[in-house]
Amino acid sequence: MRGHRDLIAWQKAMDLVTEICSCTQCFPREELYGLSNQLRRAAISVPSNLAEGYSRNSRNELHHFVGQARGSLAEVETQVEIAKNLGYVNANACEGLLSRVNEVGRLLTGLKAWSSKPSS
Repeated sequence: MRGHRDLIAWQKAMDLVTEICSCTQCFPREELYGLSNQLRRAAISVPSNLAEGYSRNSRNELHHFVGQARGSLAEVETQVEIAKNLGYVNANACEGLLSRVNEVGRLLTGLKAWSSKPSS
């Protein structure tokens, strides 16, 4: 692997950021500095933590930052549900976003398990 860009989890998290940013453009203007901003920041945090953890060149550091990414992903999931409950996201869009969140979550779980193993 050449770098964090080769991580499938990072690639899928980047796709999630793109979808979240696109989706939040339709949020009401009064949410610009509220839920919209918080959702974008949480989504951006996922691939950012993966990149930072991978660049530390230590499985222990990667393990830590994957944990941070998982926490941010849980925030994204919660905030997407809030957006749906407030009527900012329709049920189909919410389902698509949550499906992507689940996919990234599974990849992060695998990466966390791999990073906890001693290097050979």
